[in-house]
Amino acid sequence: MSSENGLPLIIAGPSLRHCDQQHFTLWFVSSEPLSQLHLTITNAGFNRELTEKELHVVKLGQHAYQYLIRLSQADLLPIDTVLSYQVGSAQHTDLFANIDGLTYTGKSEIEFIVKPQVDNLLHGSCRNPHHHSGDALVAADTQIAQLASPQARPALLMLSGDQVYVDDIAGPMLYAIGQVITLLGLNQEPFSECNLANSNQISYQPAAMYQRHLNLLPKTQYKAKTAIKRWYINHPIFTSSIAENHLVSLNELIALYLLSWSPELWQLIDIPKQVSGLGKANSQRWQREWTHLLEFKSGLQQVRRLFAHLPTYMIFDDHDITDDWNLTARWEMAAYNHAFSKRIIGNALIAYTLFQGLGNAPEKFDAEVKPQLDALFNSLDSSTQDAAVQDSLIDKLLNFEDWHYCLQTSPKIIVLDTRTRRWRSESNLGKPSGLMDWEALMEFQAELVNQPNVIIVSAAPMYGVKLIETVQRMATFCGASLLVDAENWMAHPGTANTLLSIFQHRKTPEQFVILSGDVHYSFSYDISIRFRDAGPAIYQITCSGIKNQFPEKLLPYFDKFNGWLYGHFSPLNFFTKRKRMSVRGRRPNGARSQRLMNKSGIGRVELAANGAPTKIAVLHADMSETEFLPPRRS
Repeated sequence: MSSENGLPLIIAGPSLRHCDQQHFTLWFVSSEPLSQLHLTITNAGFNRELTEKELHVVKLGQHAYQYLIRLSQADLLPIDTVLSYQVGSAQHTDLFANIDGLTYTGKSEIEFIVKPQVDNLLHGSCRNPHHHSGDALVAADTQIAQLASPQARPALLMLSGDQVYVDDIAGPMLYAIGQVITLLGLNQEPFSECNLANSNQISYQPAAMYQRHLNLLPKTQYKAKTAIKRWYINHPIFTSSIAENHLVSLNELIALYLLSWSPELWQLIDIPKQVSGLGKANSQRWQREWTHLLEFKSGLQQVRRLFAHLPTYMIFDDHDITDDWNLTARWEMAAYNHAFSKRIIGNALIAYTLFQGLGNAPEKFDAEVKPQLDALFNSLDSSTQDAAVQDSLIDKLLNFEDWHYCLQTSPKIIVLDTRTRRWRSESNLGKPSGLMDWEALMEFQAELVNQPNVIIVSAAPMYGVKLIETVQRMATFCGASLLVDAENWMAHPGTANTLLSIFQHRKTPEQFVILSGDVHYSFSYDISIRFRDAGPAIYQITCSGIKNQFPEKLLPYFDKFNGWLYGHFSPLNFFTKRKRMSVRGRRPNGARSQRLMNKSGIGRVELAANGAPTKIAVLHADMSETEFLPPRRS
């Protein structure tokens, strides 16, 4: 189905977002404005035109309109029942009717199910389109297509960070972003403290690729004093080692999200495999990235189908905004005191709000954020955004403290914000900040009260690989915290001790399942409190990445030496902050000594009625599966 402008009517989505007994949230982007939207939810008794309050529309560009349908009422949806949805408008009876491959074989409707009892779920993070590994979201969709009935599907999909890589963009992807900006008429913006006057001056010709770290991204001379009383200077504000194509403008970020989640726009653009104007090394790099993107876009039809059928939740990590986002207080001073770097970060946060945050808990943004979003996008008299309005929205988002959210499932799911409420180091502004400050941790503890069991979503593992954390601590001592991405829950004494005290408190739940990502490898730990007969059972389950991996040759060494130095029976554990905790690694597919799995995949967790995991596994992009088996008991 095409719109009057010749573009596909639906250019992204539909994606099912926050969905339970009381809520129905659906996201999509159309190429033309739609009026009198009508929603039918089969088997739920819902069939009527949507009110203005139930619909949030954002005009992203001349030919791009984002729609968020958000219903909220008691007993809206029946549980454990096969439901389906259809959206129509005054112009079109069924907006999604002609989208290829949107429904599963033998089905004519988009079916979903509300499962308040979480018996199994999918989780993962870190999806880099041009990484050489396969896309595990495609594998997840393939597996769901093979299930006998919707009742057997996972209750939800949880994406725990790095859904996009704003700071690591392939040359062919940047070329595609430039075409999408023109195709959809996405809005331009003025710049300040930049060698370009506005975003319209950005070149998307191949000869201009791989140079933004040299001629566009801002730098700083802030010094960070180290523990050995020397000076270490992180010159670039944007510290990613592969920031040559780091996105800067809001229209670039909008185009990235649309290209990451839907196949339509890829069919309207042409990216050459061989280009002129690049040196030999970058020409070869372009061709490698072009090959990987070709594979990536071939799976997007299935990714869209997965998002359409499964309630999907998200939370940011650093690459959704920029590498090492808010890692140290010194980084924050450098980034937010420079107008252009603040704009770059703020634009990424606006895009996260639009494409990820709003769908998690729409009501959280109603009072303060939504009016400013509307002022920026929906009040335009030209194709250039108002700089003052944009900066005001950025200030609001940078001070927003409600990115975290909870799902009233069984077990209760608590999704943490580990990026914006940091416990800054008081001894040295160049040391890593704690992932959550005291106030945020107290709010987290309050959510645990009277819960027999919980699922916690933390982007970074709460219980990480101790050897790697030790290496990060040594790098911090030498002043190179930004060099090794030295952020973990144990890096800051205040955060570490408060977190461990929460787990050891006798009024906490008896069962914790912690879902994490971030690290580009997968592992699972069973954790208990030493010298205590009764106490919580803790399961740290880490799955990363969906389409990313740790350097292949390096991880086996970390795995082996971590087992030797910090294995379950090692006395060195008593010299760590988590000395009161007994940490035992699960064995991937029963391997004798291996604990870390380095292969892209999506995590699969099956849970018993009491919230304890009965199966912890990773489904890989090639459809193979790794199960983490419980440790041998003494």
